[in-house]
Amino acid sequence: MARRVFLHVGLPKTGTTYLQSILWEHRAVLADQDVLLPGFGPRQHLWASCVVREEPRIARRHPDAPQAWEQLTEEVRSFPGTAIISHEFFAGASADQVARAVADLGGAEVHVVVTAREIVGLLTARWQEWVKNGATGPVDAYPPSERVDPGDEWGWGTLDLADVLRRWGSGVPAERVHLIPLPGRDQPRDELWRRFAGVVGIDPDSCDTSASQPNESLGVAEVELLRRVNAHLTDFTAPVDKGMWIRGYLAQEKLVPRRGERFWPSPERVAVLRARGEAGLDDIAGRGYDVVGDLDDLRTPEALPERRHPDSVSDGEVLDVAAATIAEMLSDVRRLKRRPRPAPGPWGRARRRLARSARQGRMARLLRRSPRR
Repeated sequence: MARRVFLHVGLPKTGTTYLQSILWEHRAVLADQDVLLPGFGPRQHLWASCVVREEPRIARRHPDAPQAWEQLTEEVRSFPGTAIISHEFFAGASADQVARAVADLGGAEVHVVVTAREIVGLLTARWQEWVKNGATGPVDAYPPSERVDPGDEWGWGTLDLADVLRRWGSGVPAERVHLIPLPGRDQPRDELWRRFAGVVGIDPDSCDTSASQPNESLGVAEVELLRRVNAHLTDFTAPVDKGMWIRGYLAQEKLVPRRGERFWPSPERVAVLRARGEAGLDDIAGRGYDVVGDLDDLRTPEALPERRHPDSVSDGEVLDVAAATIAEMLSDVRRLKRRPRPAPGPWGRARRRLARSARQGRMARLLRRSPRR
């Protein structure tokens, strides 16, 4: 059994993709430090979070998904050092589900790591991730329900910091709950990694952070275009459709690189979120968690930088983004059409197999970048 297990449970949009990309890129380096990253890749950790949260119809994700948590814990139990399991959807687990997950790790010393950011930035970023995955709801109505449901990775169950800490803190002593606030913009670029590595016991300088993959944002006109397009994608309901085509191809490949203007919810919504965030911080302050950084970095400033609201985007702006995007997509179609067709016979069959393998490799890369559906 691993001596220590660190469960990095989120929150979403708090540098989780950045940290996970460093960990997976340096898996062998971690092994040299007696640190295990179990499983075949980030997707297995995603599936494991779905098992822990008892997500309905988990097998729709993949036939192997229902076994993911058992496979990870079996690997952890056979390792004598430190193990890390990381996915932001673990955040939504109920207290009972947390207790069962900790029990599944046997006699290991279980630690919970929660990365966090101020609530307005968190919900703004999470809303656009929701849109990237096919949603059409407006930013001021997100999350769409106050109900906390472990099966809903988009709701308050993964976003309410104080509640996530209460649920996950119910399974381990407070001193083993490590809260890492997202560093301010005046901090070194790799400060989040250094804080995380320090908690786990990794030499932070042993890993090259320059190739890490942050989960980049959409601009205000781009997210409004995507929200409108989603309303027409009524047959894009399967997880692979949302992950590969809406999020991977249209959002990440075509719209994110435009680097459009950033945005906020309405002032009224900001005020509601700020009050909720302050109440949560008051609750957190007296609970004895290990805070690695400054809790004040989790407070929403009274004066936010001036930014637009998505409702301010004109039809003309949406049309401009749509025209440029369609032009790029047409270039993609032309490039695909110009690819030489494999010749008939055995050589043609071999070339078709190679082409199919290349397409599957591209699909796998897109899915690895998509931690969602």
